[in-house]
Amino acid sequence: MTHAAFESVYKDIFPFWNEISEKEKEYICRNSVAQTYQKGTTIHDGSECSGVYLIRSGTLRVYIMSEEGKDITLYRLHEGDMCMLSASCVLQTITFDVFIDAEENSDCFVLSGPAFAAISESNPKIKIFSLEAAVSRFSDVMWVMQQILFMNMDKRLAIFLSDEQARTGSDVIPLTHEQIAKYMGSAREVVSRMLKYFSNEGIVEISRGGVKILDKKQLRELTL
Repeated sequence: MTHAAFESVYKDIFPFWNEISEKEKEYICRNSVAQTYQKGTTIHDGSECSGVYLIRSGTLRVYIMSEEGKDITLYRLHEGDMCMLSASCVLQTITFDVFIDAEENSDCFVLSGPAFAAISESNPKIKIFSLEAAVSRFSDVMWVMQQILFMNMDKRLAIFLSDEQARTGSDVIPLTHEQIAKYMGSAREVVSRMLKYFSNEGIVEISRGGVKILDKKQLRELTL
């Protein structure tokens, strides 16, 4: 991948790009690589500062895992999204490990964590951007924790389905009960029971292809 190819993307992603020197731009591009990850691949296991991920296509899942092997999805990354939590050397206050899997075949730009850390230490604008990017993701993490700790399952599921419908623009959510449970940090049996209840109420239709939303108004009322 050429310097120009990275720069054409970074100038639209990084608000500090036009305020740093050509030498700094060249350093960032030189320490970037284009990677393709196959579906099901674990691309970050929390053991090292792998870098900053910019998703060009596909979907990545960011999650934490307990010692017993139970995982909770923190958020998912789609085209145009960026992940800073995989660059712990940039944000040294991060004291927990995050894991990242490719949920689909995904193309990413990966900016070396140590390189980004080095340049951010010498440039306050980059350091501020890194902190702001991390804070925005922590808001997502806190929202997930709030749902798990304080919300009833019917409301959580309604929020999840509504968010998926809004993101994809489709009334059909092509996910299995197990996938939905994984994203919500719940058990498949619990999700299946709640989907059956939604189905009996005429809110959704369940099929092998996923879940089809039938009554958006009723679903939206459950999110309130």
